[in-house]
Amino acid sequence: MAIWKALGGLGVAVILAGAGAGLYLWTPSGERFDPEKARAAASEYQTRIIRDSYGVPHVYGPRDRDVVFGLAYAHAEDDWRRIEEVLRSNRGRLAEIKGEEASNSDFLIWALGNIEAVEEGYDVAVSPEARTIADAYAEGLNAWCADNPVSGCTRTLPARGHDIIAGYANRPPFFYGLDGEINSLLNGEGPIEMSARQAYLGVPGDVQLGSNALAVAPSRSADGHTRLAVNSHQPYEGTVSWYEVRLKSGEGIDILGGVFPGSPLILHGAGPDLGWAATVNRPDVFDVFRLETDDPVKPRRYRMDGEWKDLAVKTIRYRVKMWGPFSRPVAREGLTSEHGPVFVTPRGVFAVSYMGRGELRYLDQYLAMNKARSVEEWRAAQTRINAIPSNNYVVADRSGSIAYVYNARMPVREEGWDRRKVLPGDVSSVLWRGVEPVERLPAVINPASGYVVNANHTPFQASGPEDNPSPDAFPASFGVDVVMTNRGMRAQELYGQDDSITREEFIAYKMDDRYSEASNLRRMVAELIEAGDGGDQGLAEALDLLKRWDGSAKMDSRSAALAILSGQRAMGGQINQPASTEAKIAAVRETADLLRSAYGRIDPMWSEVSRIVRGASSWGTDGGPDALRAVYARGDLLKDKRLAGAAGDTFVMIADWGPDGSYLLSTIHQFGSATQDPASPHFADQAPLFAAKAFKSPPMTLEGVLAEAEREYFPGAGSGAWVEAMESGNPSPVQDGASDTDR
Repeated sequence: MAIWKALGGLGVAVILAGAGAGLYLWTPSGERFDPEKARAAASEYQTRIIRDSYGVPHVYGPRDRDVVFGLAYAHAEDDWRRIEEVLRSNRGRLAEIKGEEASNSDFLIWALGNIEAVEEGYDVAVSPEARTIADAYAEGLNAWCADNPVSGCTRTLPARGHDIIAGYANRPPFFYGLDGEINSLLNGEGPIEMSARQAYLGVPGDVQLGSNALAVAPSRSADGHTRLAVNSHQPYEGTVSWYEVRLKSGEGIDILGGVFPGSPLILHGAGPDLGWAATVNRPDVFDVFRLETDDPVKPRRYRMDGEWKDLAVKTIRYRVKMWGPFSRPVAREGLTSEHGPVFVTPRGVFAVSYMGRGELRYLDQYLAMNKARSVEEWRAAQTRINAIPSNNYVVADRSGSIAYVYNARMPVREEGWDRRKVLPGDVSSVLWRGVEPVERLPAVINPASGYVVNANHTPFQASGPEDNPSPDAFPASFGVDVVMTNRGMRAQELYGQDDSITREEFIAYKMDDRYSEASNLRRMVAELIEAGDGGDQGLAEALDLLKRWDGSAKMDSRSAALAILSGQRAMGGQINQPASTEAKIAAVRETADLLRSAYGRIDPMWSEVSRIVRGASSWGTDGGPDALRAVYARGDLLKDKRLAGAAGDTFVMIADWGPDGSYLLSTIHQFGSATQDPASPHFADQAPLFAAKAFKSPPMTLEGVLAEAEREYFPGAGSGAWVEAMESGNPSPVQDGASDTDR
């Protein structure tokens, strides 16, 4: 009996222990989602959404907040899953739903300190206008969730405006490369760069990013038009993939363009009066410092100018999904010095100063950019607010003004230090002392040559020779980009050598698939041909094929596959890494073997290899890595016998303003507006056009969009004087019409 009692007691203990473990691992829910509260908030908005024949939402409202509310609602309809990932990333809670792959990303987001900056500064450091926009977007998501609870959105919502501001604070440093620097610091303590790209930005490690931004003034066009190409290169899918939308408010927003999941305003696009395009640049806007600390493993103090100072210490807590509703809690220590966040590594203790830390004015700048009506107004917003820490911009307006600006929130720093190296952390003179004026950075505004181009290349080749900034005018500490991409070379060879560019030529040049004679790839091919085959018959066959390559990535080319894939194998995805002649020869041999195994020959047509894939369908495409017609592919030739496009040209816009006041916007998306719904007719309806380099022309008047509308609805209040006026044809704050093109 005693034994049975003992066993019974043990069983109870096991049960209690199991229950305790279950409670410990059970993922706690956040704030309960209240659909009635969400509907009550939605009733304050007056929003009209009209889906055009391609499913693209055209969002109208009397106030800016109304169209932002509608954008959130419409985007959630098409891509809630990605928006959810963005919201959780912004909160440092992505690992709760994605597991181990997002663990280090959550840690990094918390370590950078912007979440606390938003919580502490939302009501005081964020402007009332930005809070209104952020709150409207959050309430648009909540309203959609109230109408669609079966989506599972209640596990993440309700959203707050804080989530939206946090996204703008957290995301920019990942674009200029801060995550890679921290990864190298940690030296094996965790794949921070991989998890940041894959989990936070949704960018696989082998997918390359780039962009093109191109503009010509009336003086360089054959018909006196001003033209702009908006051509950011992003992944085809993920949390930084483009979504097309048109916004028009009675308070001045009037623009069609692209947004990322979680973005409440257009990030690049154009309207009746102005447009802008962005490309990634890499200014030197972060520094790394080696600290002298009181303990190399658990530091609490660091030395500065001969004195000890206390580190700020916090506990970073988040959870990592295991299975079902269970997750393991994680507690890690976060440290901060006056330099910035501090990381303890096997190589020492390092602090990082990075631009964007605690910056909460991004929405103010984007709102001003969305409402600008001229290059002058756009530039004034940039110089006045100066919140965005990086990116090149090309801007154009209907009056014929064009501009290129090398944008950076550049720190004021003492010269004489090699900022490419780790700096001493115990000398105060090496610390940052403010922010440089935007006017000190490279810019080309209304050049005499009549064109500006950027393809992630140096600003010192942005326009004609007589208009380009001089490298000597900028301190070494700015770290201004000096690289010249193939796309930059081709842009100069095409736009820079044609002084009378037609609309057809402007578009054809942007879609150019050729590699410059001066590019790494063409020089590699020339080098191998000169080196010869050394009596190797297999290599001789490959070199003979490369001799016939004309430098293009056309669909019918039978040399492009061997040339391009060999170049990537030898010199990386952007074909820009140094490699020996021996490595290049080996790459050609290996690529030829792969092609022969997959196709039975080493010269398949490029369109057999390079494909746009969507669901069960695929289409051949031209273009390639670091071509103006940019296509970056993923896949296994041996397994798939094709390489599926994964990044590069995605949402592309051509903005065209005529001297008579007319304008035309032409756009294309690699897939379609229904980014997550295979059953939707818009899941892949633009893919064939995209593969064929064809464009659609979204209607930019109310009459035009109504004429082809497939759906019209009113989330929020659903009625109001502005709706009635619009329906009756009477003037209203957001009435479109012929006056749009007569202003």
